[in-house]
Amino acid sequence: MSDERFELSRRNALIGLGTVGAASAGAGLGTSAYFSDEEEFTGNMMTAGELDLAVDYVVHEEQGSAGSYTVNSFTDEVNGTAAGEDLTLDGDGTAMSQTLADVKPGDHGHSYFCVTIDDNPAYVWACGELTGTSENGYTEPEPEDDNGEGELEEEILVDVTYCELNDAGERTSTGETILSGSLREVLGTLQAGVPLDGTGDGDAAAGGQAPFAGTGGDDGANPCLCFDWELPTTVRNGIQGDSLEFDLSFHAIQSRHNDGAQNPCADETYAADYVNPDGIGQPIPDGVARVDVSYGDEAVAYRITFDEPDGSQYSLADPNFASANFSMPFDLDGDGTYDYQVAWNAQGNDAFRYSGVESGPNWEKDTGTGWSAVPSSIAASKSGTQAVIVVPRSDLATGGNGYVFGLSASAGGEQPYVGIPVGGPYSGADNFTSSENGQNATLQ
Repeated sequence: MSDERFELSRRNALIGLGTVGAASAGAGLGTSAYFSDEEEFTGNMMTAGELDLAVDYVVHEEQGSAGSYTVNSFTDEVNGTAAGEDLTLDGDGTAMSQTLADVKPGDHGHSYFCVTIDDNPAYVWACGELTGTSENGYTEPEPEDDNGEGELEEEILVDVTYCELNDAGERTSTGETILSGSLREVLGTLQAGVPLDGTGDGDAAAGGQAPFAGTGGDDGANPCLCFDWELPTTVRNGIQGDSLEFDLSFHAIQSRHNDGAQNPCADETYAADYVNPDGIGQPIPDGVARVDVSYGDEAVAYRITFDEPDGSQYSLADPNFASANFSMPFDLDGDGTYDYQVAWNAQGNDAFRYSGVESGPNWEKDTGTGWSAVPSSIAASKSGTQAVIVVPRSDLATGGNGYVFGLSASAGGEQPYVGIPVGGPYSGADNFTSSENGQNATLQ
């Protein structure tokens, strides 16, 4: 397979705004939420797409002396009182909204989502996006952080797990963990796209996940998703006045004639075949690397997938295979020189590291500065054969809408390797800091 580029419209990716994919092949719904410790929590608006995807949900916030708030579509109740309408999201445009005031340390809540696929089985994906952060109406000591961006998304802790609910929307059991971390980290991974597994496997990869059962078969019940969040009591006053907005959406793609690998959260996909030098003793035949790019209002997410045949003896995503590593460089303003790179396993410790470019030019990793910790503004994580790197959109907008990036993965020496674009994003010019061989891209 040659270097390929596939596009999915932004409109199709943001199902939370009421759009869906191809008729009968895809459906979606979404939520918008607004957290604030200043005045209000508005939004959490949910609209459904087509009738072949329905979702029941429970949303609950607990705020100590300020009280609690619950919406339950299983019982069609708001705060225990009949809503007078069917709250299940089934494609008829039903909307749910909620208001939460004064998010404070110690507050917590949960959201449960249970997907029903009408008739035929379907692959289900969860997508998300941090759409805005700000510092509003703060009181001291908030001014100690004057970057204009809120820290609330870094302080709220989130666990996303599979779970089971009873007919009243009460959780009866908790299954495997899908995501865990700060709200910012979780939303970054969701922005890149998370394939959900119909059997509740928390480690299922795209293309290897089980579809969700449809109502027309006898495959049993589907797992639900449970989002548990809390603002720890140890959080200091730096979050006073901070607010954030985010979207969460679900997509269903019929499993018939599909393998589940298509990422409906992505705006663009780049792919390239592995290269196995002649005569090597540890080849990875038929391997393909893919990078799914999802453009958001606040960040851009890159989902990296090493698609290797079942039963492969070796993997470029295995930190114990030879000198396996990968890196993603970025030329933020398209001026011909990379500005920084984020790399995995570069020092053989199964971790992500960061290197900028010094005048000269030279990569910091090749000078006395060496590799550095990944800055807090960048998120990087890896699980199995998939990784996610999330960078601020403002970085990539340094020189306008155009920028350059790439992917280079290898096991070192005479071992398999792959590059996006084909051949790899690095050249020998300017001590390998030149972006002349990188992938040109445009912010969407």
